[in-house]
Amino acid sequence: MKEQQRLYDFQLTPEQEERALSIHERSIVIDLLFQGPLSPRVVPPEVSAQIKEECEALKDDPMAYSALPAKRLRQMSVRGELPAFKEEWYRSGITAGNREVDLSSPEAMITSMGEMQEQFDRFDWLVKALTADDIREAKRKGLKAGIVTSQDPGGLGKNLDLLEALHGFGLRVLQLTYNNQNAIASGCMELANGGVSNFGMTFIGRMNELGIVVDTSHCGEQTTLDACRLSAKPVIASHTGAHAIYPHRRCKSDAELRAIAATGGVIGVFAMPWFVHGDPHATTIDHVLDHIDYIVRLVGVDHVGIGTDWPMSDVDWSLVYFKEHIAPKLGFARGDGPSTELVDGLEQYGLFINFTRGLVARGYSDEEVSKIIGGNWLRIFEQVWG
Repeated sequence: MKEQQRLYDFQLTPEQEERALSIHERSIVIDLLFQGPLSPRVVPPEVSAQIKEECEALKDDPMAYSALPAKRLRQMSVRGELPAFKEEWYRSGITAGNREVDLSSPEAMITSMGEMQEQFDRFDWLVKALTADDIREAKRKGLKAGIVTSQDPGGLGKNLDLLEALHGFGLRVLQLTYNNQNAIASGCMELANGGVSNFGMTFIGRMNELGIVVDTSHCGEQTTLDACRLSAKPVIASHTGAHAIYPHRRCKSDAELRAIAATGGVIGVFAMPWFVHGDPHATTIDHVLDHIDYIVRLVGVDHVGIGTDWPMSDVDWSLVYFKEHIAPKLGFARGDGPSTELVDGLEQYGLFINFTRGLVARGYSDEEVSKIIGGNWLRIFEQVWG
């Protein structure tokens, strides 16, 4: 009953509640930008205070100061010191979520690959998803699957052999660029809107050959359109929104949404308060569902998924610091998130069923709900991963 009281009020009937629970439990549920399963709401206050005390010595190094809390939470999780890591994942009902490797530099690459692999090695309930069947098998066995992804390929330079090695490690989804310009393409914060480079054409072709999904989430409009034209396999946006609903540069235009769908791809809708609604302090899951509804009407239910990207696996004070000192260096406009604001109805990952409940409330059929909460992503994996 306590959990029920925290659910978002969609004014569902008892029959609808039972139906939503049934859909959620039997479906393969995938969040393709899964920052969780931890979030500030489930990190004990004493742990947050302990990490803050340790970080004080790093105040003169903003990047290290900002990065250490999430790192400590990861380390505590794999040592079994934060039971909420497993508890929240299972409470959410999410079958598979991405595990992100940082490819922004060679040093970050080695560190993050090691940290990620440690999760797979230490958690007997978490498997690395190399095929779509790995996700199905995890569902059958009551396990969870991690999908190796990355948002920033900057550290690869023009080394296609390294891309192949990363595929061997398990990389299955890769974004072409993160907000800014790189050797591959222009990001969504680049005013020049330059599109895919000559090398980027080769890069996309190699991704197709290896079976790595082309992700355009943080890409500029021309990059997205170019990628859809160049890729021989479905293209996605793992976490974005509809620009027609909220005109933010992280949201996709109708032209981009149609282009992605035309490849057979999927658009994952995010739950970031600053990117889906005008008031980040009053953003609800209904605002997120508005984006889903719009994209469904525009391109069809087969091309919509979920990639929440929020809340972060971090602590509140660190998120405030990140917004003030780090986010502007990554291409975000000053004050334009991320920080501590939350979507009402998704304050923590254990409430992920609110997506299913909300879609039921909006009249979607059982089959349509199952597609949006995971089935469409699974289809993409089958088509691209081979």
